[in-house]
Amino acid sequence: MLDSETIAQIADELAEAERNRTMVPLLTARHESMTVEDSYAVQNEWRRRGIEAGRRQIGRKIGLTSKVMQVATGITEPDYGAIFADQVYENGSVIEHARFSNVRIEVELAFVLAEPVEGPDVTVFDVLRATEYVVPALEILSSRVEMEGRTIVDTISDNAALGGMVYGGNPVRPDDVDLRWVSALLYRNEMIEETGVAAAVLNHPASGVVWLANKLAQHGDRLEAGEIVLAGSFTQPMWVHPGDTVLADYRELGTISCRFV
Repeated sequence: MLDSETIAQIADELAEAERNRTMVPLLTARHESMTVEDSYAVQNEWRRRGIEAGRRQIGRKIGLTSKVMQVATGITEPDYGAIFADQVYENGSVIEHARFSNVRIEVELAFVLAEPVEGPDVTVFDVLRATEYVVPALEILSSRVEMEGRTIVDTISDNAALGGMVYGGNPVRPDDVDLRWVSALLYRNEMIEETGVAAAVLNHPASGVVWLANKLAQHGDRLEAGEIVLAGSFTQPMWVHPGDTVLADYRELGTISCRFV
């Protein structure tokens, strides 16, 4: 276990990297004994400072829940991070590319909770009962830790590589549609790049939220009413560059678009 001084020092490094759009060298290469619990402690310190500075936490993201993402990163267990209000963009937004590092886009479903969800022993039915709406969302990934050779420890410390999210399309109640069969086509500059089906997320996108609620319980935390939960990508991450237009078509759930400048 790392001591609190080292955890604060890593949080300092990551905060500076976020400010300057730079990257820090792999944490695991420099702190060989660093554990998953240590990396959540770093993330919590980063989150605590954000709240202290006046940022408002509005939800959580879950990462690495699908086989395609695990293969893309070489990491085989899910992780989570915090979402602040200033990281959320509306459909059709023009987004400054330089706000982020190593910018990629993922296709997801977001769960908007009407009730708290508290582990342990949460089930898919608990999550569906607590969910008011499910809405299409894109996650903007931004990595502040060197990408080559990253482990789950590096990624969690980096707030699970969250840069931001875009939401849009048609919000649906969770029992109005078979969430496993929600599909999406992802375009960059009018060219189709990725396709996916939401069942790729642990066989049901609500399973990601189940995993998160049970994991948070281990950290003495829970999901609150009103929170947005990004349930995990069902496509590979797609690189985006300044000038790129992104469109995700979710068929009956509508479309989301954004442009990077």
